Amino acid sequence: MAQAKNKSVFYCQNCGFESTKWMGQCPGCKEWNTFVEEVVKPASLKDMGRGGTAKIGNTPAVLADITIQEESRVQTRIVELDRVLGGGIVQGSLTLVGGDPGIGKSTLLLQTCRKLAADGHKVLYISGEESQVQIKMRADRIGSFADNMLLLCETNLGSIAEVIRREMPKVVIIDSIQTMYNEAVSAAPGSVSQVRESTGVLLQLAKGMNISVFIVGHVTKEGTVAGPRVLEHMVDTVLYFEGDRYASYRILRGVKNRFGSTNEIGVFEMRQEGLAEVHNPSEYMLDGRPEGASGSVVACAMEGTRPLLLEIQALVCHSNFGIPRRQTTGTDLNRVNLLMAVLEKRCGVQLSGCDAYVNIAGGMKIQEPAIDLTIVLAVLSSFKNREISPRLVAFGEVGLSGEVRSVSMAAQRVAEARKLGFDTCILPAVCMKGLKSDEHMKLIGVRTIQDAVNAVL
Repeated sequence: MAQAKNKSVFYCQNCGFESTKWMGQCPGCKEWNTFVEEVVKPASLKDMGRGGTAKIGNTPAVLADITIQEESRVQTRIVELDRVLGGGIVQGSLTLVGGDPGIGKSTLLLQTCRKLAADGHKVLYISGEESQVQIKMRADRIGSFADNMLLLCETNLGSIAEVIRREMPKVVIIDSIQTMYNEAVSAAPGSVSQVRESTGVLLQLAKGMNISVFIVGHVTKEGTVAGPRVLEHMVDTVLYFEGDRYASYRILRGVKNRFGSTNEIGVFEMRQEGLAEVHNPSEYMLDGRPEGASGSVVACAMEGTRPLLLEIQALVCHSNFGIPRRQTTGTDLNRVNLLMAVLEKRCGVQLSGCDAYVNIAGGMKIQEPAIDLTIVLAVLSSFKNREISPRLVAFGEVGLSGEVRSVSMAAQRVAEARKLGFDTCILPAVCMKGLKSDEHMKLIGVRTIQDAVNAVL
């Protein structure tokens, strides 16, 4: 019998889309020039059972007879990380930590290993990018480690699986998945096939041995390394480490979590001794606010169950060009253009000939509509060159008719502003139910943006 020939398949490095031919643009993620060719070996009949039919699997279970048990979690004693994970590390889970190179993924996981080892848990840190001496130098800056912390520098997945079975650790760190090599796959390390098959092996180890596994995946601007998006459907939890590598702040965001909420974030500050938790991000984000400057207003946004006070800055000036320039940092440009059009139509403010720049100070990226009212007030403050009280906070969604619509969790937003010393809050009038002004906080309910303008400017 003639042996089946190997065939070539093209994979998108960004999303994992599979195609039999090369395409310039990926139909899945719409990115350009991301397809790479890989050789796929055909499966033998022995793998499929007699006669090429699939083997009989397990019998289905009755849904009503299935009992639910609370997941067993391990606390890392890093409050920000535990919050994003949903209360700790779930035993037998597979977690992907993604982010750009140099952002601090390895540092965060090394600090997590230190906490877990100090609590008596056996931890295995597997590195395919650094030597033992390099990791030891970074570990010395973080602090001392207990004897339960084991270190292995290896890229062969077969050898790694044997070590895991022999040592039986509580938590395993794989840094990074792009460097792992599975001998059963002929593709090069870092390719889509290697990354996918290696993750499949680690998934079987995690579920079969009840071991919590963290895998690190990073992407490069050139797109030469398979991105972590290929793995998102395989793992239980996906965490993204965001922020400017040249700045001190870092944000850990959960984008997928089978055991908790995906709305929580953790805020860290990069220091010489490692990552430090920021327990009060609002105070941290408002540090260094300008005094007596127009175009600066404080907003209150929600990230999961956590209220965040942010400074929104706007700079509006007459344009010297035929087409005014609009630019935003940290928020959606199209949303700002829409709000400026509402201002011009409903309040009679002539902004069509002005350049406008909107910035969320502190490096946060907010898409929540609750900051609409704050952006409107900041733009008007800069346009009229009039200062708004630095002890005022505002939030509310703005509609196309100029109405200020309700937002969720208004009481938590007001309480956060009161805690940080703000004395005035402008909010939608429909959110005033159950809220009252007191000697520490004056609440102003508005129904339109014109009401807000009259109350402030």
